[in-house]
Amino acid sequence: MTTLHRSKQKQTKPDHKGLHTRNLHKLGYDFPSLEESYPPLAPYVKTNAHGNLSIEFADPLAVKSLNAALLKRHYNIIDWDIPQGALCPPIPGRVDYIHYIAELLGVGEPTTALANAQTKITLLDIGTGANGIYPLLACQIYGWYCVGSDINTASLENVASIITNNPKLKGCFTLRTQHDRNHIFDGIIQAGEFFDVSVCNPPFHASLDEALKGSQRKLSNLARNRGEQAATPPTLNFGGLEAELWYKGGERMFLKKLIKESQVFSTQCRWFTCLVSKIDNVKPAKKLIRKLGAIDVREIEMKQGNKITRILAWTFI
Repeated sequence: MTTLHRSKQKQTKPDHKGLHTRNLHKLGYDFPSLEESYPPLAPYVKTNAHGNLSIEFADPLAVKSLNAALLKRHYNIIDWDIPQGALCPPIPGRVDYIHYIAELLGVGEPTTALANAQTKITLLDIGTGANGIYPLLACQIYGWYCVGSDINTASLENVASIITNNPKLKGCFTLRTQHDRNHIFDGIIQAGEFFDVSVCNPPFHASLDEALKGSQRKLSNLARNRGEQAATPPTLNFGGLEAELWYKGGERMFLKKLIKESQVFSTQCRWFTCLVSKIDNVKPAKKLIRKLGAIDVREIEMKQGNKITRILAWTFI
């Protein structure tokens, strides 16, 4: 079916309720425009049971193509790709995180990246992964200066290739390797260096088995919404390398480590922030943050449909 014919069909309904008011994706996806901008997406776009254009969100290749199309059309990022097994992030939710961080820092509307670059906001992304999504968006939306860190050199090499293919990012987005998996900020934040904010999407499973079960739940929910039965055996939905999806002790232990180490670098970062997917982990994290002497702790809710994710933010300054 051609783009011309598809343009006459019903567009995706605004099913991303609750996204930030600055979010370009709050009204859904314009698939004809995305296909025009990124033709490889076309084979994955179908008319769903409700008569709307969509993709199969349980198909990692379809999701990856959608991401590449969104990044190219809306954020001028070309040749975005990730290796097999790497985490494929949902763009609307990642964009929301950046907009909420902008509000936390008192940054106004992203009128132009050049104008916002004058504020010289610096962002550190802990565990940037193979997708590098937060710095990519922060650079393109707000013109911030970003550093992405990771323990996986293959992931960093992939992000480096994305930067190479987008020359405007070279002076905006740099990468650093964490050589010691027992540390988070140590070895990354350098002496005399200061960041306005750090962001992190922590691994939220405690093991591979738990990650597989979580993937199966996602597949089951997607299938249930279509009135189908989930496929088995379970596969890692949306991919995810070890360091991206699971950590010994799960999200709670990672948060504990992140918070404790943030105190050591308390004078070198204005705001520390982290996504928290499990509500039960919020209260103990806040308690630890206050115990370590933070002067301000904030819990920011992000909503996408029925899903609620929280940003925990704290500062010692």
